[in-house]
Amino acid sequence: MEEAIVLYPSPPIGHLISMVELGKLLLTHQPCLSIHILITSVPYNSGSTAPYIAGVAATIPSIKFHHLPTVTLPTTNTTHHEELTLEVLRLSNPHVREELLSISENYTIHGLIMDFFCTAALSVAKELNIPGYQFCSSGAGIVAIFLYLPTIHNSTTKSFKDLNSLLNFPGVPPIQSADMPLPLLDRHDKAYEYFIDFSTRFPEYAGVLVNTFESLEARAVKTISEGVCVPDNRTPPIYCIGPLIATEGRKDDTDHCNGKLECLTWLDSQPSESVVFLCFGSLGLFSKEQLREIALGLERSGQRFLWVVRNPPSDEKTVALSAQPDPDLDSLLPEGFLDRTEERGLVVKSWAPQVAVLNHPSVGGFVSHCGWNSVLEAVCAGVPLVAWPLYAEQRLNRVLLVEEMKLALPMNESDGGFVSAAEVEKRVRWLMEAEEGKLIRERTVAMKNAAKAALSEGGSSRVALSELVESWKHK
Repeated sequence: MEEAIVLYPSPPIGHLISMVELGKLLLTHQPCLSIHILITSVPYNSGSTAPYIAGVAATIPSIKFHHLPTVTLPTTNTTHHEELTLEVLRLSNPHVREELLSISENYTIHGLIMDFFCTAALSVAKELNIPGYQFCSSGAGIVAIFLYLPTIHNSTTKSFKDLNSLLNFPGVPPIQSADMPLPLLDRHDKAYEYFIDFSTRFPEYAGVLVNTFESLEARAVKTISEGVCVPDNRTPPIYCIGPLIATEGRKDDTDHCNGKLECLTWLDSQPSESVVFLCFGSLGLFSKEQLREIALGLERSGQRFLWVVRNPPSDEKTVALSAQPDPDLDSLLPEGFLDRTEERGLVVKSWAPQVAVLNHPSVGGFVSHCGWNSVLEAVCAGVPLVAWPLYAEQRLNRVLLVEEMKLALPMNESDGGFVSAAEVEKRVRWLMEAEEGKLIRERTVAMKNAAKAALSEGGSSRVALSELVESWKHK
């Protein structure tokens, strides 16, 4: 029988892209492998993944997509998009089982590789005697935190939101309790229960694949490998196989293609490393008031900029849980801003080809929400960051980027999470002009070279991938 690996991402596009890149990587090492990707329905409308899936399916026949039946969520008052996703994935377990049984009729399945949110499917893999692996689309520092999370949980009866203290996780800098992901702040939340359960189940995995490379997170990788993060149980083998990034980015509709041409044509006319790029992921949103502060800060900074602006949310959320129309820039930005900055700035609506922009020689800095895909894209392009987290594990990534890797400056918020124009101006100037920004740029360029080395023949990520594939022969 043919050999296969089944990949199971959670629904958001960033997780899907990471899994597809993992599939491509496995095929470079074992071209005869058949890759099967399970697709669940997303419980909120953040834009269609269909064009992306169709493009992959058309160009890489060895990657096959299996759309699981839609599940109906019970009525819920939750405000966490993570909790909605977790419920969908839990209720999809019977469909995952049916699909695995169907695939196994024609293929020998070496493993089910699922992302953290899909941990509920680990019990299905065990029942069917299929090795279960986790693929962490974040970095090793996040793995270290979640491995140790049950230990922290058992050390207190308080919620993180009430602790107001530093949390000491092995292998990473101290973390402010308030910087833990939103679903973890209240230990009485359903999502918190999920996360603790998932973290407790790490020892059951046959292995954990991490989208990072050893020299980027050397301390975290060493600490995990030594078993320090799971003091009273088995630590599964860790395979650092990254950086995995989509080098071509997403192929979207005609409007986006036009936007791509506009961005890159404008960058062609700018001096080398002179432009700061501001982009906040596929889900991140700002209020109208915050957009105005960003605009004022950029104007006062005197720096060249390329800024992706999306419509503000209709409520207090900072995450786009439904498809967003293009913004009306004139009504959102300060009067006259576009005219006053037209010689040195470009504002684009909703979307930009991030990988192409970051790799353009005119770009010298990146103000980012600290999504891990974006972090790796910046590292691989050698572009230093200003870290402005919005949701998910991004506040943890900011700590790692600023204090551990020293590849970013922090964007500092007020108590309510608001960032002033003065702070935007200061951080953009520091990144592009100050000695501190220069040192971060030098470190980022060195990390760009280290990333290339990790992926080259004999590099740490290539060796880790070989060890993973070799391990399948002995299961």
